[in-house]
Amino acid sequence: MLDILAITGPIYLSIAAGYLATRFGFFARTDRQVFGKFVINLAVPALLLKALAERSIEEILNFDYILAYLIGTLVVVGLGLFWCRRMARMNPTTSALCAMGMACSNSVFIGYPVLLLTLPPVAGVAMALNTTLENVVVTPLMLALAESGRAGSGRWYRVIGRSLTRLFFNPMIIGLSAGFIISLCRWKLPQPIAQTLGLFAMTTGALSLFAIGGTLVGLPMGGVVRQAIPVMVGKLILHPLAVFLSLLLLPVLGLPSVAPDLRLAAVLMAAVPMLGIYPILAQMFGQEEFTATALLITTIASFFTLSGLLWVFGIVPA
Repeated sequence: MLDILAITGPIYLSIAAGYLATRFGFFARTDRQVFGKFVINLAVPALLLKALAERSIEEILNFDYILAYLIGTLVVVGLGLFWCRRMARMNPTTSALCAMGMACSNSVFIGYPVLLLTLPPVAGVAMALNTTLENVVVTPLMLALAESGRAGSGRWYRVIGRSLTRLFFNPMIIGLSAGFIISLCRWKLPQPIAQTLGLFAMTTGALSLFAIGGTLVGLPMGGVVRQAIPVMVGKLILHPLAVFLSLLLLPVLGLPSVAPDLRLAAVLMAAVPMLGIYPILAQMFGQEEFTATALLITTIASFFTLSGLLWVFGIVPA
């Protein structure tokens, strides 16, 4: 158990440090936006570029990983939509946002720090694969479903088109693309550039977790906890279970199995809380209160679920 706490402890202590520093006024709540911008616009692109540029293209283009993770994620989306629409009687927009919370992981701010402590050799590649999948497929799809539920059918394709257009100017996608190109051409980064990228990349873990802690300050609980609990259960239990089962399904379908380290990385990525901008995305649909509550209780509960998952898999600090 001490080995498990050695992994989860630093992650949640860093989140707690960000929360306390913001709560007691050492940083303004708006300061976390600066931290977040630094991580997303500089640190993560540098990390992705370096992680991909230093690996062979065969190692990066792991379609089996992407397929398994996508299958598991789409299963969760389907089950989430079914539960919200048929069982909870939610409207289409709220149902889509609930399903987004269940299926979209915080791969950068929490997933990567977890992998950095448990599976460092594959942490960068797993984050690159997840970041690509979530930004190109899952998030645009969920926003399109939410938009179509609010404005009626026939407009979903416009949302996807706008989302994909914005990707061309996304620093993370630029870092991914540059890393892919360097790997494909089998170029080698000059040492000064590689070291500079490494300096920026090293700031990703601690600063991202600190920013998450600042984000949690002032989030409402109110009377929407009951509505948020199914989102928490779907994200922390259903999503990793669905990804795990889809990984087991690949050999049954005659496809190559995913390497053991990447298999564990995929399950851990699915087991972390939802993306940190979840309430911000929901704000445009007037659903920021329950999504913020879902983010808060999911982040707190993930300390116990992640610790339990690491114990089940027998993962100890690398």
